[in-house]
Amino acid sequence: MIRTDGIIFDVDGTLWDSTDVVKDAWNRAFIDNGFADPKISADRLKGLFGLPMKDIITDLFPDGTDEEIEMLTPLIYKNEDAYLRRSGGKLYPGIIGTIAALSERFPVFIVSNCQEGYIELFMEKTGCKPYITDHLCPGDTGLLKADNIRKIVRDHKLSYPVYIGDTIMDKRACDEAGCPFIYARYGFGDAGECRYVIDTPGELAALFE
Repeated sequence: MIRTDGIIFDVDGTLWDSTDVVKDAWNRAFIDNGFADPKISADRLKGLFGLPMKDIITDLFPDGTDEEIEMLTPLIYKNEDAYLRRSGGKLYPGIIGTIAALSERFPVFIVSNCQEGYIELFMEKTGCKPYITDHLCPGDTGLLKADNIRKIVRDHKLSYPVYIGDTIMDKRACDEAGCPFIYARYGFGDAGECRYVIDTPGELAALFE
């Protein structure tokens, strides 16, 4: 059993899978703005999600100049927002019910390395906003995941926070922030050996005191 007074979730690969929609939006952003079709695949995105957005775009566009990447970034975000507002991502089975049940026992938060507005869009599309106490991302604060975890902990005076994510980057951010990590093995990444592991969202409730 894990002692906690606040549960923090990642988004992509932990709460939903938006990669099929996002890859279409990103490919179209390149094509519509005069760049070659990068042929981004959902699997390629799954291997990159969890990194800061600028790093993902740079990885997908390695020959792009700083000026081209700076120009493309807001266009990619705009396309992604439009596509996700229309289609949404695929929720992992039982995740919203799990969040709702956990929120009756503990405050629930979201921290992700995404752009401003992405977490709000997720909450709007899934109806989970009433269950979320607070959320942070680099687009809100200019800080990356470890520092945003620390900020949530500090702002809400948490003594026993836990973070749920699906990648080694999530685990490293938790190690840096001094926050216990729960590995959502059903998600995108491989977080290696972890003390706490879940294979479905429904397994979470039984982990907490």
